[in-house]
Amino acid sequence: MKNYSVGVDFGTLSARAVLADTETGEVIAESVFEYPHGVMDSALPSGKKVDKNSAYQHPQDYIDALSFTVKDIINKSSVDSSQICGIGIDFTSCTVLPLDENCMPMCFLKEFEDECHAYVKLWKHHSAQKEADEFTEKAIENGEKWLENYGGKVSSEWLFPKITETLRSSPELYKRTAYFAEAGDWLSGLLCGCEVRSSCMAGYKGMWSKKDGYPSKEFLGKIEPELSDIVGSKISENIKPTGTLAGRINSYGAALTGLKEGTAVSVPIIDAHAALISAGIVRGGELMIIIGTSSCHIILDKEEKSVKGICGVVRDGIIPSYAAYEGGQSCVGDTFDWFVNNCLPSSYIEEAKKEGKSKFEYIKEKAAKLSAGESHLLALDWWNGNRTPLADYDLTGAIFGFTLKTRPEEIYRALIEATAYGTKAITELYTESGVAVEKIYATGGISMKDELLMQIYADVLGKEICVPQSSQAGALGSAIYAACAGGAFDSFEDAAEKMAIKNVKRYTPIKENTAIYEKLYKSYKELTDYFGRGGNGILKSL
Repeated sequence: MKNYSVGVDFGTLSARAVLADTETGEVIAESVFEYPHGVMDSALPSGKKVDKNSAYQHPQDYIDALSFTVKDIINKSSVDSSQICGIGIDFTSCTVLPLDENCMPMCFLKEFEDECHAYVKLWKHHSAQKEADEFTEKAIENGEKWLENYGGKVSSEWLFPKITETLRSSPELYKRTAYFAEAGDWLSGLLCGCEVRSSCMAGYKGMWSKKDGYPSKEFLGKIEPELSDIVGSKISENIKPTGTLAGRINSYGAALTGLKEGTAVSVPIIDAHAALISAGIVRGGELMIIIGTSSCHIILDKEEKSVKGICGVVRDGIIPSYAAYEGGQSCVGDTFDWFVNNCLPSSYIEEAKKEGKSKFEYIKEKAAKLSAGESHLLALDWWNGNRTPLADYDLTGAIFGFTLKTRPEEIYRALIEATAYGTKAITELYTESGVAVEKIYATGGISMKDELLMQIYADVLGKEICVPQSSQAGALGSAIYAACAGGAFDSFEDAAEKMAIKNVKRYTPIKENTAIYEKLYKSYKELTDYFGRGGNGILKSL
């Protein structure tokens, strides 16, 4: 009997599911579900306003997405659900929610439906910056060794700052909460009725390590006394390696998805990280850039090394026996979206309509006609703060070099170039710390759709970039992990060899452009030091 596996990729605005053939990796069917509530960054469903640095989501959207997409791909195919060996989930992270004793979200309770902290805190929820800074200061003061694994700084996007914010802002909710969980762990657990805690999510976003576990209760108690006993009570210590068997579909999971009871459920993984195995990356030296609303930069290495400014390094976080390093940019696609929707003159919008093009298509075509450096503009890509190497979400963006002749397409191209400089800074961070970057891949919707951006990235980095041609790399990666958990393969290497994406597009750097960008990148680094490392605090204080 032919085997298939299911992967479900939960992104920022939607969930995507694929049904994949375990013999070839061919995607038999796919489905997309957009979250009805979207990102709640201005108000809750009731209309109650939220802090401007907040980003909440409604957990019901995730349940509905899981049910719709999995049933949809089964209905679209001729595959019987008995032929599906496993299901895997990848999810944005840290995306944390409080649960009651029945593992149901606290916002489902009538008394907390108007309490913002009872909802999901999305990965880009940044209102816990004060708590993150406090964790960093206390860790340095206390000589906490785990801080070295996170580049020397705690992020407001992570688990403990977000929970601490809840404790301080809504103590009654904190008291009533039985568990705090990553959304990916929570959904996987619903499917099989088991407690699930992913090593990937715990390691990168929860300050957990395979060797030492979570930060000590003594340290956590110095932040807030109530946190001293959170590990083992409100936060699970039952950590399982990514991609291994979490459990098997129970009756609830079967009714929700249409899968057979007993189908394997794999331990979930962070959405960006799932793309590595779908590209066939199961060894060191190969950097994967996942380009979307934000970007992640992930690479494997046999050794764990201290890399200042990264988001984390986790042993067995993605592939067993390897340490996986993660850096990232907190605003990439979101920057372009902001510019196109807020800064294009009416004449450009009208002309795009006349030509039957979207605003994005129109501005990209005009930007593509410019040569490297022609705009004489230089931007800092901090429209949503800086994730790596500064880990400072209070920083704001800037563009330098405006004149009365500056055109919208020049600004748009400068913003693309800025995100490329940010990526180059992260690759240099790796190489300078002894983590070799020998080959570069890119994935995510933008890498597939935007040839101008990918060519600029190749030119700025001065290296060939390989783009696996799949619009569902994350979901396919989760399907590969599901196939392993379901017993279709003996190793992740075997699974990647069979199921990884075969069709790859390559972008080769243009030497003349690389030479120009090297000069501009030098100025980008000078501006980063001046505005981001204490030379001048204007972009933070604003």
